[in-house]
Amino acid sequence: MADSPSTHEATGSEGQQRKSTPPAFWRFKIALSTILTIKVILELAVTFGYPNALVDELQGASDSALLMVMVMEGRGQIHPTDISPLLGALEDTGHHGIATDVRAWSLEYLDIIPGNEQKPKKSLELSSFGRFKIALSTALREQTIQNLGAIFDYPRALMDEIRNAKNSALLMTMHMEERGQIQPADISPLLTALKDLRLHGVASDVEGQFNEHLRITGKMAAFIEELKETCHTLYDKIQPIPYIKEKLYSVDKVFIEVGIEYCDSRGSWKTLSSYRGIFSVAKGTSRIQVIEGDPGYGKSTLALQLVYDWCNEVSDSPFCKPDILIFLNLRQLGGITSIIDAIEQFLLPRDSSVKRLDVEHLLNDRDIRILVIFDAYDEYPDQHIGDTFVTQILEEKMLRHVDVLLTTRSSCIPPACGSRTGRFRLTGFDEGAREQYVRKAVTGDDEEVQRILEQLNTNPILRDICQAPLFSVMYAHVAHEEEEFHNVRSVTGFFEYMIDCFHSHAQNKVSGGKRKQLQMFADNHHALDKLAFDSLTGANQQLLWDKKVVIKKFGAEFYGLYTDIGILVEEEVINRSRGAKRAQSIQYRTEVHFYHKLFCEWFAACHLAKRVTSFQALFRNFCKRVNPYDLQFVYRFACGINPAAAKRIINLVQKKPDGDKFAVLCALEQEENTEDVLSTVRDLVLRDVYIRENDTRLLQRTTVQLLELASQKEVPIKCIDLDRTFETVDKELKNIVLKSGVVLRPIVSLQSLNIRMETATVSGQDLIGIFGFVGQCSNLMRLSFDGCVLPLSIPTELIDDSLITRDVKVSCCPDNNVLLNLRSGKLESKTNLPGEVRIQNSDTAASLASKIMQLMVASADHATVTEYIVTFDDTTSSMILKLGISPPGASPPGASSVKKLEVTESGHISEDRFVQVLACVKALEDINEVVFHGCILPVSISTERIDHSLITRNVKVSCCADNKVEFNLRSGKLKNNTELPDDVCIRSSDTEAEQASTIMQLMVASADKIPVTCLTLGGCIEEFDVTTSNMVLTSGLSLPGVSSVMKLKVTESGNMSEDQCLQVLAFVKECRDMNKVSFDGCVLPVSIPTERIDHSLITRNVKVSCCPDNNVLFNLRSGKLESTPELPDNVWIRSSDTVAEQASTIMQLMVASADKNPITEVSLVRSFSSAGSDGLSLVLNSGLCLPWLSSLQKLWIGPEWGREVTVDEWTGILNYAKHSQLLKRLWIADCLLPWLDNNPNLANTRVVWDPECYDGIYTLQSGRWQHEDGHVLTRGAYADLVTNFRECYRDSDWQKQRRAERE
Repeated sequence: MADSPSTHEATGSEGQQRKSTPPAFWRFKIALSTILTIKVILELAVTFGYPNALVDELQGASDSALLMVMVMEGRGQIHPTDISPLLGALEDTGHHGIATDVRAWSLEYLDIIPGNEQKPKKSLELSSFGRFKIALSTALREQTIQNLGAIFDYPRALMDEIRNAKNSALLMTMHMEERGQIQPADISPLLTALKDLRLHGVASDVEGQFNEHLRITGKMAAFIEELKETCHTLYDKIQPIPYIKEKLYSVDKVFIEVGIEYCDSRGSWKTLSSYRGIFSVAKGTSRIQVIEGDPGYGKSTLALQLVYDWCNEVSDSPFCKPDILIFLNLRQLGGITSIIDAIEQFLLPRDSSVKRLDVEHLLNDRDIRILVIFDAYDEYPDQHIGDTFVTQILEEKMLRHVDVLLTTRSSCIPPACGSRTGRFRLTGFDEGAREQYVRKAVTGDDEEVQRILEQLNTNPILRDICQAPLFSVMYAHVAHEEEEFHNVRSVTGFFEYMIDCFHSHAQNKVSGGKRKQLQMFADNHHALDKLAFDSLTGANQQLLWDKKVVIKKFGAEFYGLYTDIGILVEEEVINRSRGAKRAQSIQYRTEVHFYHKLFCEWFAACHLAKRVTSFQALFRNFCKRVNPYDLQFVYRFACGINPAAAKRIINLVQKKPDGDKFAVLCALEQEENTEDVLSTVRDLVLRDVYIRENDTRLLQRTTVQLLELASQKEVPIKCIDLDRTFETVDKELKNIVLKSGVVLRPIVSLQSLNIRMETATVSGQDLIGIFGFVGQCSNLMRLSFDGCVLPLSIPTELIDDSLITRDVKVSCCPDNNVLLNLRSGKLESKTNLPGEVRIQNSDTAASLASKIMQLMVASADHATVTEYIVTFDDTTSSMILKLGISPPGASPPGASSVKKLEVTESGHISEDRFVQVLACVKALEDINEVVFHGCILPVSISTERIDHSLITRNVKVSCCADNKVEFNLRSGKLKNNTELPDDVCIRSSDTEAEQASTIMQLMVASADKIPVTCLTLGGCIEEFDVTTSNMVLTSGLSLPGVSSVMKLKVTESGNMSEDQCLQVLAFVKECRDMNKVSFDGCVLPVSIPTERIDHSLITRNVKVSCCPDNNVLFNLRSGKLESTPELPDNVWIRSSDTVAEQASTIMQLMVASADKNPITEVSLVRSFSSAGSDGLSLVLNSGLCLPWLSSLQKLWIGPEWGREVTVDEWTGILNYAKHSQLLKRLWIADCLLPWLDNNPNLANTRVVWDPECYDGIYTLQSGRWQHEDGHVLTRGAYADLVTNFRECYRDSDWQKQRRAERE
């Protein structure tokens, strides 16, 4: 454990008591602040999800550690009774040693026993008070701190500690809190002390900030309380099955975790163990996360569980962390134009105490952690309208600081969600989840649980249907009430049986005539069918209806039945007229919607099924408007309801992209019509039949059923393609088992089988098993593999003789370059390898596998491995590539003839990665040369990690193609083969390999302490990485601090921001011998706050020049630009000036303006390029910007000859002149200005226009141009002027280009 820092047991006067924070916790916080480096702080800030503005503030603070401690306390991440959030974050970020020290200090200072932490309630007061403390620290000056210490009677030793602290104001603030002089509810001791010191202005400011803290705390608490009350009504009335109204559940009583996957950076879907890992997996991506899933897969239930976690502050859920959670059901938001309107209408009560303006302020407060959940985007009526508030949030055009979680069907991902959006998909219930639900929400009786599950498992189709949680839940409750569950064979049959059960439940409560009436309503629901159909197929989906309208359409008795059995659901919403005052305008109405969108699709399918064969126009229009994948169950239900309609529907969907998959699902909905199904099957198997990894288990099983039906009827099946679904072979039964558990039995009529495994090596046992399956498929003549590596050989006695007799062709890759000869049992390559085999990042898995197998069966003189080495497998002596495929090592025959290995990777190669490559070289015994391209090797590694056999074999390791750097295996160090020049340059135009070579030469020079006169970075800087203290280049490579470089020259174009300058200075700090920095071709800010400049640079006396002529310097002590020469009366900026010369002139002008020195005149001679409409700067031809100059008196602008200035450019020039308040004259010449009916007037500036086309000059008077002879320019005269101007300048480049563009 690290030594805990010494702290002062400060003793004040007897009247002072420590009210706010226990002294032990105070000592813990001081100890914690001593071990938090800036790297750790920034990683913690990202893990905790701090807003960008706060992260920037932490990074720029003079004492980041102390500030971080205050922020963590304010946000509840450290507390006197619980520091588990901090410990968890430290472990998550890999800082295990620091976590150990912090844990030990918690035992020493706080007596917190691990595992017995008392979870503090989230304190809005603390969060707001933390912001107040930070604001207070900025108001305390050094003398004020000393005077307050005297009034509060602080010990001298403590005042010395505060005086010498990096940020004495922050430390003083913490001490005042620790001693009770400031508390979340009272700061009167501090205010009294400030007034005693006659600092009434400071006292007034501090009191105002504190009152703002109290106001925000109160409004925020009220807002959150009202949100939680509304959310409670949402998650506390769950109906697992619609007609069970007598018992409502809280979501946590019925919620079971469904399978969930996330999409990684390479587009592959990976399993996520729990929904609670969503934020941790999504870290570093967009703040927008999308949870997608098929209908009935539990998206909305999961969303409500997240709401429950937040409302009840479930401590081990990341969804308790946001300060504010906004839950909006998008089904309700049709026509709602702002998020505040949505919150008022659906989340706040009638008598809300929170004003609209308060909501707006809270939503825009970047220090408040906000999570917005948009539920059911697929039901959003306005999803096809381009610019709704929902779209703006998803496109990050508004509320860019909030986190957003959106649920939707997989077929309806919002276009606004880009590639950086985190994507998650729900995969449904497995057997364990189904059992868990039955026990949790249906019955606790073990025998009954087993009866329900056994009844499910005896029907494979029903079991697969119940992968969807909605169907599984409905089945569990109905099966609990019914002794025998109907034997369903399709989703249509299941849904029809469910609805029959709903109606039976209602009819069992009545008798006689009433019962007959209910049965009539159950059988005849045409009006409801049409309503559902029209709502789904309109221009915008309309899934909510006014209750009065629905009753009028259906009749009260029909409506009463369907609401009683729960198919229709009522909800009360605000009907507020626009423009009226809130208290006067609130009215409520009752809206009606289906229990679940699937029910709406069922009744819409009933309408479609009855009309598809007789109403051709209706069907055609429906197909045009409705994407099958958006409303797949409408099509599937219609096929099951009316087999006569199925043929027409299936023919339609087969024409859609990927339509075969959908056609399979539609075909199997026809339970009774085997001949029609067989007709569909014949059409399907004429093409390749795919069983894909991302298909649902139901779809996979359905596809297998169709294949078995085709085989039974002796229908030839062209090809089955197992696309990443193969798992193993049951060798006894000779069945292929898919990853989903679905079994594919031998198919007699199958002609070809393709197994695409991607990222795998097929074992000999699996290959023999596959041969056994093929042997039972008597018509199969071709077996092919795609994207996987087969064994070099297998014993012939294990190969089924029937395959040889039938002359089955076994292709090992799609290009047929490698075949497996069944007679010899060996791989054979059909093509000769080239001298260089290049394995590269762009290779598909199939191409990669093909090359590897060719290497295994042939001899290659030169193998190149590009961007793929990850690990070395000692067991198989092979490299494991990024695709998961192993190329040959020492053991496979033929591979040992590889003489040279080239590795092209980007970025820094770690020591472990480098050793792995050397292990591969050891395995390939004939290799004598290794070349690395485009990457940076470690400057040295321990010789103990280098295998001695490589030294004995005299293997040469070059670190770049130009051989300027090599790695000496004997010494374990990089070595320069050439001397460095006096000026080492890294340019943006250099290749990645050239940059890597130069960086390694600099690293060697630094390690060997060889002086480097100058390092030039030419337009290649991307950013400074504070976590690694490296300069990241635009190529992605990182340049570490080079201690032996004496001068840095930065050649960049454009205006550099304050942050960019500080990043360069941060890099200079890492270069210990560097004493000079020069900027060339860029404009630096006129000043930077001195507290942001590292003091060590001043101590080292680092000189910063801003241009090659040294006319402008940057003084690190004052944080300001300084100009050496005096400005002439007329400062010219010409188009012929170099970028460096223009930058130097601009900075001299900026210094003069900042120092309020008069600037007589500036002339832009052919150097004007454009002007922004805001008028803050003029853009020059070099791309540099001339900011507005407050002390400028005259400005002359002469654009390129013959130029015609646009309205926007002219407006920008006039606005620029307005900003330059002392400007007396603006003269613009040699160009044509646009016609404006009324030009803006400049009060104290004379505006002159000289077109230079022998027409004299014009002056702007009262918005109109007046000629020097006194006449005012009219529109007609302006037209003549345009003609004369274009003729006068017809040979200018600008006019030539204008004519060429018009032609």
